Amino acid sequence: MAANRHAIRGQGRSYTSNTGMPNGGTMTPETVITVAQQALYVTALLAAPLLLSALAVGLVVGMFQAATQINEMTLTFVPKLLIVGLVLMIAGPWLLKTLMGFTLRLFGEIPTLIG
Repeated sequence: MAANRHAIRGQGRSYTSNTGMPNGGTMTPETVITVAQQALYVTALLAAPLLLSALAVGLVVGMFQAATQINEMTLTFVPKLLIVGLVLMIAGPWLLKTLMGFTLRLFGEIPTLIG
């Protein structure tokens, strides 16, 4: 069973499983739920840097607009677009590594899911 051990290395995080699936690797409703939970977790992990940076910039720009009473929609859009692009450039390699690790682990477990 230790030979079937796969791990994904992320930034300070490790996703490890003995095939990761209950019932010895057969496709059951619990298996589908486990895979879906892992996929949702990775999705939230990947989306968090982009969404949190856009939220922070939106909050700062919103406070600036409230203080100056300038209500221009492009004033919020352009800084958010620039920051999200910057965060994507900085965090892009980590995001890609995390997504590829999850996908490779999932593809590696396909034989145990259908067998």
